[in-house]
Amino acid sequence: MKEKPKILIVDDRVENLVALETLLSDFDIELVRALSGAEALAKTFNNQFALAIMDVQMPEMDGYETVTLMRQAKSTSNLPVIFVSAIYKEDFHVIKGIETGAVDFIVKPIISEVLRGKVKVFLELYNYQTSLEFLVRQRTEQLQKEISKHKDTSQKLKIEKEKAEAATHSKSLFLASMSHEIRTPMNGIIGMADILKQTPLNEDQREFLNIINISGNNLMTIINDILDFSKIESGQVMLEHIDFNMYDEVNDIMKLLRLKASEKGLKLTSHIHPSVPEMVIGDPTRIKQVLINLLNNAIKFTDKGYVKLEISVSEKENDRITIIFKIIDTGIGISEQGKKNLFKVFSQADKTVTRKYGGTGLGLAISKNLSILMDGEIGVESDEGSGSTFWFTAKLERAISQKPESNETKSTPGIENKSHLSVLIAEDNPINQKVASYNVERLGHKVDLAENGKEAVEKYQNNKYDLILMDIYMPEMNGVEATKAIRDLEEKNNEKKKIKIVAVTANALKGDREKFLAEQMDGYISKPFKIEDLIEVLHIT
Repeated sequence: MKEKPKILIVDDRVENLVALETLLSDFDIELVRALSGAEALAKTFNNQFALAIMDVQMPEMDGYETVTLMRQAKSTSNLPVIFVSAIYKEDFHVIKGIETGAVDFIVKPIISEVLRGKVKVFLELYNYQTSLEFLVRQRTEQLQKEISKHKDTSQKLKIEKEKAEAATHSKSLFLASMSHEIRTPMNGIIGMADILKQTPLNEDQREFLNIINISGNNLMTIINDILDFSKIESGQVMLEHIDFNMYDEVNDIMKLLRLKASEKGLKLTSHIHPSVPEMVIGDPTRIKQVLINLLNNAIKFTDKGYVKLEISVSEKENDRITIIFKIIDTGIGISEQGKKNLFKVFSQADKTVTRKYGGTGLGLAISKNLSILMDGEIGVESDEGSGSTFWFTAKLERAISQKPESNETKSTPGIENKSHLSVLIAEDNPINQKVASYNVERLGHKVDLAENGKEAVEKYQNNKYDLILMDIYMPEMNGVEATKAIRDLEEKNNEKKKIKIVAVTANALKGDREKFLAEQMDGYISKPFKIEDLIEVLHIT
């Protein structure tokens, strides 16, 4: 008989635990109580939990301290935790919750639909992951039996390939799912920080805001690294094939990183050999991504001296050329053992390096995969204490025209000539509601809110809107279901002009936009969004 998923509920007041048990009584789960942080930790030693719902304010050890200790244990390092608390300061508690490792924050008194909706999402993820692990184990056992029966070398290679593909798919799915869960609260953090920038601030407040911005940007870098890696592993990265000016791209990178280098007293320079054509054909975004990653690493691991970028042509074959990019620094260097760990997933040369300089260990693995996608290679030459030279190659084409065409300046899509719109925002997260509402109202439009898909459909029936910004993952009825219900009502009522519906979601994988458009939506915007993205979707009405 299949074991029920277990959920750990932690609160120092029994009545609160009873209330949680009542709210979740019809779920096919086993609820395990803990009356303190210490008891919660003890329970995790002997149980495997799908989710933990934890009160923040507890005597002796509060929720933040408990989760911090959980993250240090291998068995609970990835356990999803939802904080609940009656004390709530928007920016402070959300940031502290994310920093300690929580995936969400719910304010007391708890809205049952919100809690049940979030629990449902995590149970589905847990059940899917458990089923997938079971299938992988089952398939592995079958394959092992096949190996024992067939000693043929080609059969062994085929089996190993299938095992590797199953493991890669499982890991990529997990990374993409967790990236989605993290991007949702990040939309609130970055959005509220952006709103705060536009208000009068004293010096202390400006300093606090800078800390929020730095922390938010650092976390988004990690999230984007994880998402990029999952895209690459699942074969979802397609390279562009466009004309671009190599010299302009390099100048942009130098401008971007020169301040960071100067803050450390480093000299940052670049040199492009005359043999490198000005105009080439390839993917400028991915080349810049690898260059910025390697240059950032060089600056990070160099305390004095210089960092320089050298670009030259290593091979020519008709119209195709191989460009070699070298990043040379006078930094800490890398030992022979350390070089063996480079370019591997979640690896750095030395654990002490991770503690001192930080980083996910994904950057070089992503750079390696991108260089391979560009028919190139990547490598390093270094001795410990004597600096390093990282290099990578990319095969590009020489553009027919070596002078960039002049383009007229294009303005960002605006709404100056648009009348004021009536916009319905369907979003279950209260912080993201505030971010979206503030920005839409700041652009001169009227806002109405719906906390789930069912409410969005009801408000559509009773009011006149020009646009609906529809979150995808909501309790009661999700965004796709709500859109279908609205389209069915339009068809039933013979509506000649259909309302514009834009998907707003933390899903950011290739194909998500096309998927939502196929579900009868008119547009797509991913979280965290920029004001320019919002203006663009408002422009479709």
